[in-house]
Amino acid sequence: MLAAMKAEIDLRASYLEDKKIESIYFGGGTPSILAASEIMELIDHVSKHFEISNTAEITLEANPDDLDKQKVQALRQTEVNRFSIGIQSFFEEDLRWMNRAHHADEAKSAIMRVQDAGFENITCDLIYGYPLLSNSKWKTNMQELIQLQVPHISSYSMTVERKTALDHMINKGKTPPLNEEQSAEQMLMLIDTLTTAGYEQYEISNFAKPNRYARHNTNYWRGKPYLGIGPSAHSFNTQSRAWNIANNALYIKGILEKELPLETEILQKSDRFNEYVMTSLRTKWGIDSNYVKQEFGSDYYSELEKLSKPYLEQGKLINQDGQITLTPEGKLLADQIASDLFVIE
Repeated sequence: MLAAMKAEIDLRASYLEDKKIESIYFGGGTPSILAASEIMELIDHVSKHFEISNTAEITLEANPDDLDKQKVQALRQTEVNRFSIGIQSFFEEDLRWMNRAHHADEAKSAIMRVQDAGFENITCDLIYGYPLLSNSKWKTNMQELIQLQVPHISSYSMTVERKTALDHMINKGKTPPLNEEQSAEQMLMLIDTLTTAGYEQYEISNFAKPNRYARHNTNYWRGKPYLGIGPSAHSFNTQSRAWNIANNALYIKGILEKELPLETEILQKSDRFNEYVMTSLRTKWGIDSNYVKQEFGSDYYSELEKLSKPYLEQGKLINQDGQITLTPEGKLLADQIASDLFVIE
């Protein structure tokens, strides 16, 4: 797999015109099972084709159970400078219900171990909106991260994907279905608790202390190009989108035969507009009306004005100096509002 990923970097280095890299993100699956030396191999290979900024944000997604003392100390010798730790919950029964590999005590100790090793730039994930999570437990989960002084928190409402174990249990009546009212209430609790504690909600699901925004994710939401390497990885260069095959064996076979196992979609003007609406509306910066005029033209701007008017009147959107953003009420309906602003051709 590592050989194939390095070969893909060689084959696709021309995908990005700008050769200066501001962020590298090891995510998807469980990259923390890689040895520190293997992570450095990949970073070194990127540097053969791209100029990695001296201040680049280099993030490693990790499960708490992977971050033992030896592993954390080894990672100190790499260029990784940010951790994304999949906590999800500090309650044992919730982790078992989610089928997570780590235990509740490992969640807290992993964060402290990373901090003790000198890593300050940390983000942790929490999930809300599932049957076992009472409001009291939800408050405790948030307070744990606040007390641990984690500078960035990502939090998502649980969703049920078809043909998953959770979907099966709900259909068989073995666990209650998800409750939209519970999810909405806990999202509002999330916003209130974290903003009161000094975090800024700069994207629907992301909260950060001052100057601790996730650079990689922010660039994604703001439409910057990126190159994805590995099975299932997605890439975007403003004009097209590409995604690799998900099957590991077929991915390796294709790459080693120098045949890129990916599909590419050339984005039409409406696709690019809709993607801009979808990603930018999730952020505190919102939709820039001047950018829409310059990039897409007056017809698209007029359509945006027409489609956004009902939500402006309902108080779910606000237009301040040409920046269209979601109100607190609108954030509960972010996906619906974004889709209603899409241009269909």
